[in-house]
Amino acid sequence: MTMLDTHTDSPPRAPAMDRIDRKIIHELQRDCSISIAQLADRVGLSQTPCWKRIQRLEQSGVITGRVALVDPGRIGLGLTVFVEIEAPDHSPAWRAHFVETVTGLPEVVGVWRMAGDVDYLLKVVMPDMPSFDRFYQRLTEATAPRNVTSKFAMERMKDTTVHPVNTTDP
Repeated sequence: MTMLDTHTDSPPRAPAMDRIDRKIIHELQRDCSISIAQLADRVGLSQTPCWKRIQRLEQSGVITGRVALVDPGRIGLGLTVFVEIEAPDHSPAWRAHFVETVTGLPEVVGVWRMAGDVDYLLKVVMPDMPSFDRFYQRLTEATAPRNVTSKFAMERMKDTTVHPVNTTDP
């Protein structure tokens, strides 16, 4: 599931979660490869209730997937670019075409619709500057944006998928 797949007209309702649910989420965000036995021990449950809670969290959409995190530089993707897009118009047709285009580009690893000076923010990873130039040409030819601003990351200091979860309150 991509971030764009979760769009609705109103924010999704958070399912009721207690402290143990939040502990499970916290632990799985840190390392989803731990065994059910280890997880159950860390959150203070036996294995079967722990597994049932994980299944419920998946079915309710809280847990959307389990993945291996990869260092982009070690797989030849040493360039990270944040691309700001200003839409030429805000018609439903242009938005639908834009979403279809950017979600089909494998170099795009994140897309956000923004409030403020820019309409969309893309996180793009690729091997080098010539690769980015080819990507830029494909993107601008396909979407015809009003303006594009690219910001090149020089150093990654923190980049995490772990969301802060309150594991202490009831």
